[in-house]
Amino acid sequence: MAVRLDEIDRKILTELQLDASQSLDEIARKVGSSKTPVWNRIRRMREAGVIVQQTTVLDPEALGLEACFFVLIRTSEHEAEWQRKFLKALLDRPEVMEAHRLAGDIDYILKVRVRNARAYDTFYQALIAEVRIYNVTALLSMEEIKSTTLLPLLPAAVP
Repeated sequence: MAVRLDEIDRKILTELQLDASQSLDEIARKVGSSKTPVWNRIRRMREAGVIVQQTTVLDPEALGLEACFFVLIRTSEHEAEWQRKFLKALLDRPEVMEAHRLAGDIDYILKVRVRNARAYDTFYQALIAEVRIYNVTALLSMEEIKSTTLLPLLPAAVP
């Protein structure tokens, strides 16, 4: 269920998404409020589960992780035990940046960040050794055109 947010909440969230290292004073100035009410709103949004965590975004290429693969997985296995093993295999691998269960012909899609094709093959071999997979298609991203962690914050509904 969506949490009710007003315009100030949305402005605060936008500022935090842009740069969570800003001081409360900076955020308060930008959203037209003062420090204590901003802190109270942030605390309330954390408690409500709107703000899940604060983190730092790193440049993967600067760290030598130059290859991004999107891995399409089809499986003929749908039992609970297979799903448990598959989930564990994904959670145990830091290369897996995202994993989604899909509707349609493809069962899962993974976003995998590695140094190069050889590193991807090492990842792939380890994955198929751990869980049985019917079909895997790996797509190498040639260029990242857009990537963001900013969620589109829709304006508050007018009653």
